[in-house]
Amino acid sequence: MSSSAMESDEEARVIGLLKRLPELANQDSDLVRRGAYVHDDILIGIGAHRCYVRIAGGLVEEIETRPQRMRSAAFSIIGSADAWSRFWQRMPAPGWHDLFAMNKRGHITIEGNLLTFMQHLQYFKDLLALPRSLSETSPNVR
Repeated sequence: MSSSAMESDEEARVIGLLKRLPELANQDSDLVRRGAYVHDDILIGIGAHRCYVRIAGGLVEEIETRPQRMRSAAFSIIGSADAWSRFWQRMPAPGWHDLFAMNKRGHITIEGNLLTFMQHLQYFKDLLALPRSLSETSPNVR
């Protein structure tokens, strides 16, 4: 299997995890309460794919994975499929456990309206960590 096919398989797997955010987030009443004032679209980049997450009142209403032109988002977090996969391990290794650690090490970029991101930082950190509960990977093994 070529490396581009392996990347594509990994991207598809990671996008599949991201698509589970609505069910994971919307059943977590504490998370929804913390995000009660979040009404934004955010962009999550997984490799070459761009996924838009629509949040309204803390509920994840929609995840759009089809390519779109000129769609705005409050902010974006973009990383490789491997970076997201490592972040979503049940027990991520040091440096892969936190969005800021990954940004500092160059594994992801965080851009856009950082005021929105920082005002609701704990909500976004908890929201984006939810796919860890779905991880089948043993802790810290890659």
